[in-house]
Amino acid sequence: MRDFKDKLASEGKLIEIDRSVSSRYEAVALCLEHERKPIFFHAVDGTHKVIMNVLGGREILAGLLGIQPHSIAPFLADIPDNGAGGEVKITQDSTTKEVVKAPDLSSLPILTHFRDDGGAYITAGIIVAEFDGVLNASFHRMMVLDEKRLAVRLVPPRHLYKMHREAIESGENLKIGIAIGVDPLILLAAATRVPPGKEFEYASALQKEPVELFTLDNGVAVPHAEIAFAGFIGADRATEGPFLDITGTYDKIREEPVITLTRMYHRKDPIYHAILPSGQEHKLLMGVPYEPLIFRAVEHVARVQNVLLTDGGCCYLHAVVQLKKMGEGEAKNAIIAAFAAHSSLKRVVVVDDDIDIFNMNEVEYAIATRVRWNEDVVLIPGVKGSSLDPSAKNALTTKVGIDATKEFGEEARYERVIT
Repeated sequence: MRDFKDKLASEGKLIEIDRSVSSRYEAVALCLEHERKPIFFHAVDGTHKVIMNVLGGREILAGLLGIQPHSIAPFLADIPDNGAGGEVKITQDSTTKEVVKAPDLSSLPILTHFRDDGGAYITAGIIVAEFDGVLNASFHRMMVLDEKRLAVRLVPPRHLYKMHREAIESGENLKIGIAIGVDPLILLAAATRVPPGKEFEYASALQKEPVELFTLDNGVAVPHAEIAFAGFIGADRATEGPFLDITGTYDKIREEPVITLTRMYHRKDPIYHAILPSGQEHKLLMGVPYEPLIFRAVEHVARVQNVLLTDGGCCYLHAVVQLKKMGEGEAKNAIIAAFAAHSSLKRVVVVDDDIDIFNMNEVEYAIATRVRWNEDVVLIPGVKGSSLDPSAKNALTTKVGIDATKEFGEEARYERVIT
């Protein structure tokens, strides 16, 4: 991440704040002013360095991948999610080990983001866990309880939730490492749903070079980072929340597992990475990894061209799928496939390949001129949606799919003279 930060600065793409900024609300307020641009604070709480919006837009991610922003979904869909061809190397040494000491969360500029937050939250920490020979790397929000304990949100039935449950049922704590300030493509890999234990192989496939991990004193291997912790998730639980999530609304308070930290590692002058809750980086990391999943699923039933999770849908709840239509019925099959690929989706609009899915006016035009509401809408009531959707009741919602494609064989009726 440090190399990437320096590259952004050399290209004039990094906003730098030199004056002292508070970790309580002020850093977030400034980040909101520059939400789609990487921002680097030189003096949070007087002395700490903090970076935000590292992946604050599709243009940044596309640049890292060496592609155009509109090509992200098809590009990622072509990379095997099992990381085939990816290589992971384990080492004992790392620049992260420049300082090794007892854990002290109070020594970090952990941000308090909004007025009603349950506390200060680590938002960009990748938790790496190992149990029964299987590794997992994933994002989880972590609320500070004291200098060495965090309450962590584990979402059922995701992999880390299952690993923790299995460890506790076996009478063990789950050993973990936490890495903060890692290579941006490792961030993307940790946010992507891949087969169990394949996150770092997938990161290697994205980077087109081996991913190197170093071993913590508890035996867990994590990627090189600005800051790292060794610790465990035990049977203890604590109140976690409220936390502002991807919809810009507060998620509810829960009793969640407690992480106990046993060792702290960091570079001599560490850069703390924070993800703004409900900001562009949060939405990109939470939403974009689902686009290739939807792309692959739709590919089985139609000639898919592209997929987009829309800004207006929080980059999570609404999708647009672009097809090169070969026959009637394909759009509805695409709707069903999209919902199967991403269970939190609430609305899917399917359009033809003459519609620019990155222009919502174009998508709305397709809906206005190509939809017969009595024939082209799929309603699925009473299904499980996203727990983050404030309109859901007991996580149940109604999902809607809209076939906004031209009638096959009648394309001349829809020809646009002026576009």
